[in-house]
Amino acid sequence: MTIDLYGFGPALAAGALMTVKLALSALCLGLVLGLLGALAKTSPYKPLQWLGGTYSTLVRGIPELLWVLLIYFGTVNLMRALGEFFGNPDLELNAFAAGVIALGLCFGAYATEVFRGAILAIPKGHREAGVALGLSKFRIFTRLIMPQMWRIALPGLGNLFMVLMKDTALVSVIGLEEIMRHAQNAVTFAKHPFTFFMVAAFMYLGLTILAMVGMHFLEQRAARGFVRTT
Repeated sequence: MTIDLYGFGPALAAGALMTVKLALSALCLGLVLGLLGALAKTSPYKPLQWLGGTYSTLVRGIPELLWVLLIYFGTVNLMRALGEFFGNPDLELNAFAAGVIALGLCFGAYATEVFRGAILAIPKGHREAGVALGLSKFRIFTRLIMPQMWRIALPGLGNLFMVLMKDTALVSVIGLEEIMRHAQNAVTFAKHPFTFFMVAAFMYLGLTILAMVGMHFLEQRAARGFVRTT
């Protein structure tokens, strides 16, 4: 049994590639923001704690779709001003960049809490051991805290990435040609919504399964030393 895609197969494949690019780009940005947010919330300095808490609370309290729209349309005047300053009045934020910023911002807010929980789960004695060995704060974090934090945080980050993969469909509202955008175009042309939306569903499912396999490999790799110790 074959499914007639009315010539939209290559377009849907290109949309899947764009979805992967968007998800991975937002993941990179979100991991950086999440780590910085967690370090701020676990900092002994009150202003940093307030800053990290405000970021995670504010971003998580607003739907991802609204962030996509706010960032895409809200930066028009800012980009125009920057363009005029640098002699390029047509400067604008494209749909891909807006999607990366919006989804990365949202992923980072949730990752902040995942990283924060992982940091708090590490016994304080490990830090004290690093101090006793004369290690600097930077080396204590990179050599003692981060490897353990990464192992503890990976399952939660994996779940967030799967949600992020599906949230890329939200960026279709601002014109990015990912899976849902191409599926909607195909439905408009062929008038077979069930067929193309079902194909899109299976494409998202396939990408999610690949992400699960990748996360399982990363979790096993991160837990190697821990498994041998126990």
